[in-house]
This record gives sequence, C-alpha cells and structure tokens, in this order.
Amino acid sequence: MRAAGARANRRRGEIEAVVDGERRILCLTLGALAELETAFAANDLTGLAERFSAGRLKAEDMIRIIGAGLRGGGNLYSDQDVAEASVDGGIAGFAAVVGELLIATFAEPQTEAGGSSLRPL
Repeated sequence: MRAAGARANRRRGEIEAVVDGERRILCLTLGALAELETAFAANDLTGLAERFSAGRLKAEDMIRIIGAGLRGGGNLYSDQDVAEASVDGGIAGFAAVVGELLIATFAEPQTEAGGSSLRPL
C-alpha cells in the first residue's frame, strides 16, 4: 500500500481518482494487465488494447478495469467493492476514470505540441 499523500506518476501510467470520497492512485501494472487479459479472454496486450479502443464497454468491464487499476495502484479493492463504490458524476464519472486510465496505460506521453498517440505494443 502507498504512503498517505502519495501522488500519481503519469510516467508510470498512474492516475488519481476519488473513489468513495478518498483520493486513490490507479495503475494498470503488468500484473493488472495480465488479470484483464484473462478476464476478457484476450490473447495478448494488442487484443486487449483493440477491445478497449472499440469504445463499447459494459458496466462489468468498467468494474474490472477500475478494480485492476486500483489493485495495481496498491489499493485493497475487490471487483465487488468497486461495484458498490461511488465516484462523483455517477456512471459518467466511472467512464471518465476508465478513459483516463486506459489513456495513461496505452497512449504515448504528451508531446511538446500537446498531442498524444497510441504506443505500439
């Protein structure tokens, strides 16, 4: 578990989100990505990225992604805990957390021009 007051490091693919009223760090670590490959029956990271880039996620998908991200960030959250959690903005807030986490994981860091592009896997 992280020390209190720790901040997200975007270079490591970390983001911050307020879950159940507390600021949490989320990160799709290699272990978290392996967990998602299994959950989504993806053959590899490319298949996982393609699934996410389709932009059609079920609520259960968002629960799994946020749960894996929370665990990757050192938080003790089960998928059931995530399903019962609250985020400001409701479902739109959950979708924003998922989007930000996927971008932090699969997109190139911002360029000086301010753009980003997907990383090759």
